[in-house]
Amino acid sequence: MRGREYYLITSLPSLGPLGSRPPLELRELLAHVETSAAGRALVEVLLVGDDLLQRQALLSGEIQQAGPAVLTPAQVRDQEPLPPYLSSVQEAPRRIATDAVWAAYYRHAAEVARQRGSVFLASWVGHEVALRNALAAARAEALGLEAKEYLVEPRLGSTDADFSDALSDWAAAPNPLAGLRVLDAARWDWLSENDEWFTFDLDELGVYAARLMLLHRWHRLAEARPAGPQGAADAAQSSERTSP
Repeated sequence: MRGREYYLITSLPSLGPLGSRPPLELRELLAHVETSAAGRALVEVLLVGDDLLQRQALLSGEIQQAGPAVLTPAQVRDQEPLPPYLSSVQEAPRRIATDAVWAAYYRHAAEVARQRGSVFLASWVGHEVALRNALAAARAEALGLEAKEYLVEPRLGSTDADFSDALSDWAAAPNPLAGLRVLDAARWDWLSENDEWFTFDLDELGVYAARLMLLHRWHRLAEARPAGPQGAADAAQSSERTSP
């Protein structure tokens, strides 16, 4: 996605390491890029993924409130239809109903990447789909289930991604919080490897948005654990179940 956006990028606050407090809300980031059609398209499609995570957690009763950046509160509560690009009407029935929505989301993100010429977004979709499906396959194998029934849009997944170390560490994690940390640390490391640092290209903005989403995920976990270590484990278990 070629196009220099010096002001949009240099005026953003710096992000700390994974687990640090996010310096701005996701809605604020979306408002920040409002003047750039290409920038908004890139940021918006990424933030929809976070909205869907919150929607899934809310509908399953794992959280009591959500703060979507792109979807409306009514859409997150399933009181209004999702946008047409998230429609799952063409999907065959799935073992997990929400997988149809995620499949539609990844198809939409891949199409936005193609239309906008975003190398980062295309790579991000490939990495997220591959990681999601690797985790689904590992869980299915542990439960003696057929893995292919739980995979989402495998044709979009990266074919050269190696998650063996991350999955090994995830499986050996002592609690759900540690397991989720392993997965998100792998995501964070991938973003570092694919950063467009100091290019001032719009894809650099995409990396920023993806990092900010991870910071908000961990901030929500921190806010959901008033009961100490056990509360943290419970919150992480909920987040991991709803994480793509």
